[in-house]
Amino acid sequence: MKQKNNFLILIFVLASLTSQAQKATWIWYPGDYEIWLSNQMQNRRTDRGTFFPVFWKVDSHYVLIDFHKEFTLTQPEEVSIYAEGKYNVKLDGQPFEGTPKTITVPAGKHKINVKVFCQENVPAIYVKGKTVTSDNTWLVTFEDKEWIDETGKTSDITATKWLQAGSWNFNDAAKPPSTFKLPVIPMKPAAVEKTQNNRLIDFGKETFGFIKLHGIKGKGNINLYYGESKNEALSEKGAVTIDKLQIASAAKKDSVMPLSKAFRYVNMVTEGTITVDSVSMLYEYADVKKRGGFRCSDNEINRIYDVAEYTFHLNTREFFIDGIKRDRWVWSGDAYQSYLMNYYLYFDKETVSRTMLALRGKDPVTGHINTIMDYTFYWFLGIYDYYLYTGDKTFITQFYPRMQSLMEYCLGRRNKDGLMEGMSGDWIFIDWADKLSKKGEVSFEQLLLCRSMETMALCAAIANEKSDVTKYKQLASELKSKLFSIYWNENKQALVHSRVDGKQTENVTRYANMFSIFFNYFTPQQKDAVKKSVLLNNNIQKITTPYMRFYELEALCAMGEQSYVLKEMKDYWGGMLQLGATSFWEEYNPTKKGAEHYAMYGREFGKSLCHAWGASPIYLLGKYYLGVSPTTPGYETYSIQPSLGGLEWMEGKVPTPAGDIEVYCNKKEIKITSPVGTGILIVKSKVKPTGAESVLKMENVYEIKIEHGKGYKIGYEAL
Repeated sequence: MKQKNNFLILIFVLASLTSQAQKATWIWYPGDYEIWLSNQMQNRRTDRGTFFPVFWKVDSHYVLIDFHKEFTLTQPEEVSIYAEGKYNVKLDGQPFEGTPKTITVPAGKHKINVKVFCQENVPAIYVKGKTVTSDNTWLVTFEDKEWIDETGKTSDITATKWLQAGSWNFNDAAKPPSTFKLPVIPMKPAAVEKTQNNRLIDFGKETFGFIKLHGIKGKGNINLYYGESKNEALSEKGAVTIDKLQIASAAKKDSVMPLSKAFRYVNMVTEGTITVDSVSMLYEYADVKKRGGFRCSDNEINRIYDVAEYTFHLNTREFFIDGIKRDRWVWSGDAYQSYLMNYYLYFDKETVSRTMLALRGKDPVTGHINTIMDYTFYWFLGIYDYYLYTGDKTFITQFYPRMQSLMEYCLGRRNKDGLMEGMSGDWIFIDWADKLSKKGEVSFEQLLLCRSMETMALCAAIANEKSDVTKYKQLASELKSKLFSIYWNENKQALVHSRVDGKQTENVTRYANMFSIFFNYFTPQQKDAVKKSVLLNNNIQKITTPYMRFYELEALCAMGEQSYVLKEMKDYWGGMLQLGATSFWEEYNPTKKGAEHYAMYGREFGKSLCHAWGASPIYLLGKYYLGVSPTTPGYETYSIQPSLGGLEWMEGKVPTPAGDIEVYCNKKEIKITSPVGTGILIVKSKVKPTGAESVLKMENVYEIKIEHGKGYKIGYEAL
């Protein structure tokens, strides 16, 4: 029996060692790979075949990195070492000769150092033995002599800010991080129209990938004109993206275009003796997994949700980008909305953190993110929500110093009254809208700064920066008081748009007012007043971009106007569908006709017909109809407040760190299952709910405690 037990113990130990060895992964200086990868992706954009780079400062990775870790071994171990770049290896401070691919580590306690130099790619290592493996517990430095790990412990010098080695999911030694590419799937067109020298290929819906030409033969030229619309593809002078090939081939051959592009239609024009057997594509996509979902009694809303989901899928790539044709860049304002939609569809926290790191870049800070003041503040707001939804403290403790330096940059650009006002080099965006003044001290910018400083106070507490907690709480409180003393207009019952030369302007816009509602900055009386004086007032300048419709409809949902919002969704997003949209657009103005819908920025086909900010119904339907949202970080506690908003029934899933919350609701019954935390179901009912113990909180409003791992079937009578 003793021998059998010893044998089982040996098997367990070997299994443990094997399991440990399998955990080896490529590691790098935290944040560097994200910056490098974003540079690769964002500089692929072309316009009429011309390289079209970003127009803001581009940071780069550190080119020399030292990795180390201490191990205690019970027996000698053979360790394989892989690296991106030139490297040397030391054991207990003594270098090995040459560039060893395998080293022997004796039994006992030892420290391994690997120093890597690489300019073209991010210095990275992959170390694999039975117990000696590379993971994010390794310490790294870029030769600033500040060793970095997640524990706050240091060697060589005393330091105050700590991170851990960066990693993702590169677990194969033969596939270093620099070789990463998105996967592709072959796809055939839905229809082809042929003339003598032209071929119009229709893939049936908006898509993204590489065009592949099969069986090319002859001598001459092949010109490809891509179009999100048929009009664009047929416009040889107006198409934004093109490919031009010169061919001289006596035998048939295939050719894949070098860059992926967005299109539904491709117009292939041949010259000379060229023949092409057929055209297909390699559909390129991010391998993220759908977890959330929504279905209801209204088929048009279901169609809107499906197209929103597809739109968001297309714009989820290595990072969350704005649009797949234009710009194919990482914009902070667009990304912030993508984070929120992601929490209700994929819950892919890695794409969120990757995007936030790419946007932030490195110190020193010399300008706003994307050059836009409001986009800097959205970056802070994204961290606030990231922590609320995921509960991930590690990201904050790792990168709090970068938050701190960015906020100090912002505070240093305030005017004498402590308010943000556009300075040289600043772009105050807010929204694409005619006659939207950016002069003076715009109330919307002060509002975003206030929320950003509240985020700083929250993150300072997590990073154990106690003096910063006090500092940012005080600054946020002071600014919030100024916001209402300077911008609130009692006669207009709203926050005015701006102050110029110390005086309120007469203009009232929706932006600061609607954000103040879901930020809970207004009193209940102010909320009701603003709903009437601004949100439901047709005399206030209307919003025509899905970008700001997102927030306008969120504010209305936060005030219980789901029935109104449902009609607005059907009118606005449904309006695009009626025009044949297969993905949602950058801007939609129902007064435009025909090809006018494709124009923007003074260009005939300048508008993006697949823009991430067009997918906001994913977020609205998950948070404000299914009614699921975290109340403490990581869904440790949460609320569920279903609102049919005129629907007969609805059902769906909302992803969380521990699994998916499932909700079904009709006018008589609510069903819920949850794998996470402790929830509160808020039910508005004419009668006392049945099926679980409920507490009456106010007239016709009941609360029911939801425990994880249990199923609930609640009877009620909808108001």
